[in-house]
Amino acid sequence: MASSPHRLGLALSGGGYRATAFHLGPLHKLHEMEILQQADVISTISGGSITGAYYCLQKDEYTTFKESLYNAVQEKNVVKKVLLSFTALKLLLFVLLFLVPAFYFLFTPYAWLFPILFAAFIFFLLKLQFHIFPVSKRIEKIYDDFFYFKKKLGDLPEHPILVVCSTNLHTSRPLTFSKNWMQDSTYQYMKEPIEFISENFPIARAVMASSCVPFAFTPVKIAAEYFKNPADADKVHPLLVDGGVYDNQGIHKIMQQGSYECAHVITSDAGGGSTGEITILNTVSLLISTVDTFMSRIKKAQMIQDIYENADTTKKQIAYLSLAWDAENCIPGFVKNLAEKQIPQSVIDAHQLQQKWIDNPNEYKKEITEYMEKRTGYAAIKKPSDEEKKIARKVSTNLTSLSKIQVDCLILQAECLTELQVKLYCPSLIK
Repeated sequence: MASSPHRLGLALSGGGYRATAFHLGPLHKLHEMEILQQADVISTISGGSITGAYYCLQKDEYTTFKESLYNAVQEKNVVKKVLLSFTALKLLLFVLLFLVPAFYFLFTPYAWLFPILFAAFIFFLLKLQFHIFPVSKRIEKIYDDFFYFKKKLGDLPEHPILVVCSTNLHTSRPLTFSKNWMQDSTYQYMKEPIEFISENFPIARAVMASSCVPFAFTPVKIAAEYFKNPADADKVHPLLVDGGVYDNQGIHKIMQQGSYECAHVITSDAGGGSTGEITILNTVSLLISTVDTFMSRIKKAQMIQDIYENADTTKKQIAYLSLAWDAENCIPGFVKNLAEKQIPQSVIDAHQLQQKWIDNPNEYKKEITEYMEKRTGYAAIKKPSDEEKKIARKVSTNLTSLSKIQVDCLILQAECLTELQVKLYCPSLIK
């Protein structure tokens, strides 16, 4: 694989169906701006992997892709399918097998059997949970039925390169899937490198690994048939969970030196909605809130390292957009970044900023703002209302179907920010 940087990489973050719908906005806007076809690499995480893989399989029929995925997130309910499956029935029967007799005995002379049966229930649930309720296998089948129709990684196009990212608990590193490459760098650099065969690996399983939320889904394993040397399956045991555990923005692989590195990066972040009151009702909600806080901290650290420090290091042009951002703050944010020396020189040169503005951005804030508003066509960009932004940000992170208004609001927010941020931070891509 080529070691030199690719021209343009897209990063699509995680966030369940919210992310799947949100990322339709950047893809459509970039298509309109004649930039999407320039993308060499699409790096995806979790809900972004659903969109990225679906797009790559249908990129030559863009209208079909957009319309079918737009309808799918409204009509295809993954959670409902799981709950109505035999897999869920098995779990229900298991619960009934232990708990019904346990509670029955509680009200009889044999009440002493209750703690025994209850303890047995907890023991076998913890011991056999992944066998009794292999939810990830079921969701993989649903993904296949809804989106991928038994397609393999080998069926993906050569261009753009799709990089589906998961987190390998065995190494605490990313394990990525693409058409011609399936690897965790830890295995690659072992004394006796361990390699995988990507060609026949199911796309649905790769996307499942990328969206395998810890605590909720069963970790995904790699069968021996996908090892280049089947005997290596006895040496290492990849255990894959949501790619967002390591990198929730999908930006890591296209920023670092290596086969997927890109000179221009557009990152679509569907996370970080509203910051309202948090209700803690039990240990589960406490765990979820704690994990969300942890992931938010990781994301902010990544932004500092990969985006803001980039101005003095790699010199890449990076357009970042987030569901949580307001279009009204984008140009003031550009001026602020200019004052903090966080705008690469290539971007400054492309915008033909006056030297006195560059030297004293705060003094000429008004002039720079007016200039950039005119240069980006800010007034003509369609912006969501406060109510539309509120609707978009309230969409939860899950795999239940969305309403039309939710999808439309997510797409509008993403389209607006994409156009504005690309014009501000990736001017070299504009024809």
